[in-house]
Amino acid sequence: MIPDQKIEAVIARFDMISARMAEGDAEPSAFIKLSREFAELEPVAEKARAVLSTRRQIAEAEALAEDPATERDLRALAREEAGELAETLEGLEEELQLLLLPKDEADARSAILEVRAGTGGDEAALFAGDLFRMYQRHAAARGWKVEILSQSEGEVGGFKEIIARIDGGGVFGELKFESGVHRVQRVPETESGGRIHTSAATVAVLPEAQEVDIDIRAEDIRIDTMRASGAGGQHVNTTDSAVRITHLPTGIVVTSSEKSQHQNRARAMEVLRARLYEMERERADSERSSARKIQIGSGDRSERIRTYNFPQGRVTDHRIGLTLYTLPQVIEGSGLGEVIEALLTHQRMALLAAEQQA
Repeated sequence: MIPDQKIEAVIARFDMISARMAEGDAEPSAFIKLSREFAELEPVAEKARAVLSTRRQIAEAEALAEDPATERDLRALAREEAGELAETLEGLEEELQLLLLPKDEADARSAILEVRAGTGGDEAALFAGDLFRMYQRHAAARGWKVEILSQSEGEVGGFKEIIARIDGGGVFGELKFESGVHRVQRVPETESGGRIHTSAATVAVLPEAQEVDIDIRAEDIRIDTMRASGAGGQHVNTTDSAVRITHLPTGIVVTSSEKSQHQNRARAMEVLRARLYEMERERADSERSSARKIQIGSGDRSERIRTYNFPQGRVTDHRIGLTLYTLPQVIEGSGLGEVIEALLTHQRMALLAAEQQA
């Protein structure tokens, strides 16, 4: 049972944030942080109040049931009510316990999705295209907006690399466990002998960062303009509109090669900010070694996380030992939610077990 003091502390924190926001005198950056915490705590505080209220009602019903001055019929009704409330309380406490689990503050954010072809040549680029379309369709079903920031097409289709922003509430929290190496086993269209090939693509999902999160100094970046290049046709620019930004302290290089140089600069800065923000998050995570132990996988993007076996129609997530024989639905995006929900449930249960042992 969650102690009353812990529940009351959550409610007090939420009330304090509400009061601060109502005063309206906070600096813009501080107000943004208060707004985020308010949004995160609101459902928790609501559930916490429901738990305390139900506990009080149970205590009142039990007192009435034990009071010898109460009529027998009323005592029987009070006992029945206390039993029904106890069942309600059990569900409320389970829900509150899950809400109180440690959260990644970036979970509520939009995300930057990066998909790159790995080993496997043309087939890897085709697979990278399949993966991107899988996320694109999943995002559409969730009501999220996908905007391509940068792309480099493969020679026979697909993508050597594609970077996109996915806008929506909770995008990062839902997609963050997609980061890693995705492996495909299938017969390529160019394979005349019918042999199964193994190819790979890497996926990175980064929380979208705001200027308030990461301050990029002008003297720390070098901006170069260049002519865009691609597989050919209308996607190749004839002017120097492509932008390459190099972050000198870290060596991170970001490019964007769409039609507008101004837009390319803004997009490249957005991706750079997300990568720097993720570096800072990884540094903080490594310092909290206990938190790392309960994360799914190592978090290393070189880790093979999932295999898509087309001959068997099988998808296997190696981190949690999940195997589904619904590969067509998963790769089409409609079945990806089942995989994601299994990963999130595994993470919640691991966090809950760690909390109970603490």
